[in-house]
Amino acid sequence: MGTEDIYRKGLEKSRGSFWGRIKSVFGLGRTLQAADMESLEEILIGSDVGVASSERIIKDLEKAISALPSPPTQDFLADLLREEITALLSAAGGHQVLESPPEGSRPRVVLVVGVNGSGKTTTIGKLAARMVKGGQKVLIAGADTYRAAAIGQLEIWARRAGVDFVGGVEGGDPASVVHDALSAAMAKGVDTVIIDTAGRLHTKIPLMKELEKIVRVAGKVTGRPPDSVLLVLDATTGQNALVQAREFSRSAAVSGIILTKMDGTAKGGILIPLSTELGLPILYVGLGEGIGDLVPFSPEEFAKGMVG
Repeated sequence: MGTEDIYRKGLEKSRGSFWGRIKSVFGLGRTLQAADMESLEEILIGSDVGVASSERIIKDLEKAISALPSPPTQDFLADLLREEITALLSAAGGHQVLESPPEGSRPRVVLVVGVNGSGKTTTIGKLAARMVKGGQKVLIAGADTYRAAAIGQLEIWARRAGVDFVGGVEGGDPASVVHDALSAAMAKGVDTVIIDTAGRLHTKIPLMKELEKIVRVAGKVTGRPPDSVLLVLDATTGQNALVQAREFSRSAAVSGIILTKMDGTAKGGILIPLSTELGLPILYVGLGEGIGDLVPFSPEEFAKGMVG
């Protein structure tokens, strides 16, 4: 299945809610009037696109429509919406992918943070598989020592992806796991180390302090801070994902977002304020349960997947 098909299938629920509501309001073949913009703005906000982004989209649409010799059709609106969504998400920039081997110092250190239930473990496994496919030697470090199950699950994903694994024991020191993993990676010539951390709540201060310790230890071993701090968010939580992103950004130098479970929500529009309001790039999106359903984020494919 190609990337375009993965996006179209994975965003089916969101597209049905978002574009489905727009079509039901404006009707097939009906031309749009200026007064319809208020209804459209309500749909955008109700789809978790965010107030600021919704207002910008409406303003640009009104400007484009005012220049037309006659009222626009539904097809014209669809084209405009796709262009607007693509432009908004492209402006955030930095949509880097990580499956290519690092150009600088090795190992590249990727720290993964997020709350329990966000899909962090499976995301790490899928990301490691993408890196291996890209020609990298990868090691996963299981530094979530609060749950023995988390270490075991991650080790299974490491085997599935065909990568090395260094894990701690339940109740052990997460920073020690990171030290051992990075030392092993440097000795083996590993390209990228992906570090799993405890599924911490952004409100738990001791866990945030522990995260700071992990960052310090990583810096001592490699001589530099982690190259990437990726925040994994569950798209099905809607506005709460935005709250989590704000809080984590205050406590950790988050460099990018991975949005999971996009196929399980009707409000995929939350991706837009995550990128535009926080200025954080969306690096990957999870559009299904398969190992190939974690894909690099594409503003164009997302826009096409949201607007039928």
